[in-house]
Amino acid sequence: MNSQLLKKVFNQKTLFGFMFISMAATTVYVAVRLILAPETTNPDAVDIRAKSDYLHMLLQCGSGTIALLLPSIVAKKFKIVIPSSMVIAYAAFLYAAVYLGDIHRMYFIIPQWDTILHTLSGVMLGMLGFTLVSFLNKTDRVPVVLSPAFVAVFTFCFSVALGALWEVYEFTMDQFLNMNLQRYALEHGADHIGRTAVVDTMTDLIVCCIGALVFAVISYLNLKRGSDDFMKSLTLKKLEAAKSHKGKSGSARHVADKKRKKK
Repeated sequence: MNSQLLKKVFNQKTLFGFMFISMAATTVYVAVRLILAPETTNPDAVDIRAKSDYLHMLLQCGSGTIALLLPSIVAKKFKIVIPSSMVIAYAAFLYAAVYLGDIHRMYFIIPQWDTILHTLSGVMLGMLGFTLVSFLNKTDRVPVVLSPAFVAVFTFCFSVALGALWEVYEFTMDQFLNMNLQRYALEHGADHIGRTAVVDTMTDLIVCCIGALVFAVISYLNLKRGSDDFMKSLTLKKLEAAKSHKGKSGSARHVADKKRKKK
């Protein structure tokens, strides 16, 4: 009974809804604070934020709120079913990075917060790469069966490439919008000097590679072993195929129930 209650409370829709509502409400709040905030602040007044601070928060929280909707938009657009485990992992990562990290300053409260998230991003991007190549591997449009080694290498390279592109995005935002995504400055605005200024970027790339490598090895071992559970948890399905599978499983359960009743 308790396990069923937990499943009802902590399901995909409930968790996703909580994250979306909290981020959307925060976006509205930050927009109001942006209007009321002063242009500049006294460096000694740490608790008072300027308009530029709220603009950064608004861009991050607004884009994060929109990004939460991407899985459902992609699923409807391409008529596919995305595994719930991937959707929850994606939403939780986005929530931790944007809402907790930027809005609630977890990047400064917990020094290793950024490193942890970039390590997990390497794993998650690896999951995405694995999902895409597995989907192509099963479609009739690509008449090639890819080996486990190739899938693992592609997964690793895909994750590292997107991780590098993310660092380019951070640099661009810092350069043109005067943000601090690459942590080249302290919270109060003083710039890091020398090698310290690039430590954050290089650390992010290194831990992303580590996360990608870990997932690539896991995917290789599972593919070699032929693990069905691992494949099902990360496999995209066409909407028609998913419906037919549900119909078959539902009819199978119906037949089984009838047999039990006869006994």
